[in-house]
Amino acid sequence: MSLDTISFKKTGFFSSLICDYLAEKPELQAYYNRFPNIDNFKSQIEEKHRSQIVLDSNRKILTSVLNKQYKNVEASDVTLENIKILKESKTFTITTGHQLNLFTGPLYFLYKIVSTINLSNELKQKYPDYNFVPVYWMATEDHDFDEINYFNFKGKKIQWNKASQGAVGELSTDGLNDILQVINGEFGLSRNAETLKQLFENAYVQHNNLTDATRYLANELFKAYGLVIIDGNDKELKRLFVPFIENELVHQTSFNEISKTNSNLSQSYNIQVNPREINLFYLNENLRERIVFEDEVYKVLNTDISWSLSEIQKVLLEHPERFSPNVVMRPLYQEVVLPNLCYIGGGGELAYWFQLKSFFEAVKVPFPILLLRNSALIQTKSQSKKLQNLNISKEDIFLKRDAFINKKVREISNIDIDFSEQKNHLKKQFEGLYSLAEQTDKSFLGAVKAQEVKQLKGLETLEKRLLKAQKKVLSDQVSRMTELQNQLFPNSSLQERNTNFSEFYLEYGQSLIPKLIENLKPLNGEFSILTL
Repeated sequence: MSLDTISFKKTGFFSSLICDYLAEKPELQAYYNRFPNIDNFKSQIEEKHRSQIVLDSNRKILTSVLNKQYKNVEASDVTLENIKILKESKTFTITTGHQLNLFTGPLYFLYKIVSTINLSNELKQKYPDYNFVPVYWMATEDHDFDEINYFNFKGKKIQWNKASQGAVGELSTDGLNDILQVINGEFGLSRNAETLKQLFENAYVQHNNLTDATRYLANELFKAYGLVIIDGNDKELKRLFVPFIENELVHQTSFNEISKTNSNLSQSYNIQVNPREINLFYLNENLRERIVFEDEVYKVLNTDISWSLSEIQKVLLEHPERFSPNVVMRPLYQEVVLPNLCYIGGGGELAYWFQLKSFFEAVKVPFPILLLRNSALIQTKSQSKKLQNLNISKEDIFLKRDAFINKKVREISNIDIDFSEQKNHLKKQFEGLYSLAEQTDKSFLGAVKAQEVKQLKGLETLEKRLLKAQKKVLSDQVSRMTELQNQLFPNSSLQERNTNFSEFYLEYGQSLIPKLIENLKPLNGEFSILTL
């Protein structure tokens, strides 16, 4: 096994916002609290400890809720101990969140949780007087079923087709036995294949809803490391959030603050989310619809439900579980409920977290440290050997397809396809013509420029034709290189955004996750290349 790294910027797959954050560009510092280095966590601990959000009574409620949610789960002793110590004032969480993707969805689900576990362990070594609990927050209240109802396996899309309304966590798992029959045919008959099939059956066929199925699956994969899995769709947890829901209904603080942030942030970067006047849904059986305020009345879109202010306040006090935060409010809900220090997410997630800091400050909730999750490219020893034999560097393999092929063809061709020298020579010749035109007839300058453009374009056309011809001559080598890149970058995308963990579990079995735990370092700030 070997580990190599490449900077996130050099991969070409990460936004300027994320690259600037990792570079600690001064212009971004107003949008986050503390940069994720190990020493900054001391100040974060102190700030969270002082906060009135993390009260002992809230910790007891959190622990009680988690004990109920784990009632029918075969949790490890270390996970149960982590739930227990959440009552203690010296215990803090490191949190990631993710949708309830079928069979975990893309690989980065694993990387998120591995990052969370490893950071918790690293912090314990640095600050032994405190406890750090890795938490996976399940996005049980989401309603975007089409985003989660499939996973990719060796280029095939294995999809669960089902009518869906309301929160996805409450969806019945009826019909997933059909998916089990599909994977029975796809995974093969090896011992690792049988383990995967049993894991899928136990999670999705033996549980009644998607929340319980996902909890089972994540627990089975990570219980040895003390992962705590939480479902925020809970009445007692929502009760802790009531003051913030009421503030949102009455004052629309999130809209006002985030709109101001967006106007500044958008001058340099793309905005990830735009807030609504009210960033809450109304949640009930088979229902999750936006709450809006129109004509002095609160309404639930696409229903006949409406209230006055006093009526909706009464509903909130009696049924806080019916109020569901959207993407803008969910981070605040998480930080109110958990004694959290750090949120670990992908580039898209961190992009919208950057929009939230002034909102958190306005409602007096500590803003967590934001950490970009580990990213990785897994390659087999055979693939690594082929890369070496074809003289493909780690920088090369991340190039976009056309740039990759053109670069490699130029390198392996026995003739020089780079016309840069000829172009420079041509430009120097035209410098003399420009000088001559200046001294004689300046109206001649336009004609000289037109001729220069024409001849440079002619050279570029010849260069492209020669490159195309060489691609045909070297087609066997080009084919081998592109096939290898296709294997590592399915659909010209990062492997982690496309491939399901099952492909690698079939190869490496129960050693897969320990290998990830061993190699992925959350604070190293680089993209990992793992040869397993």
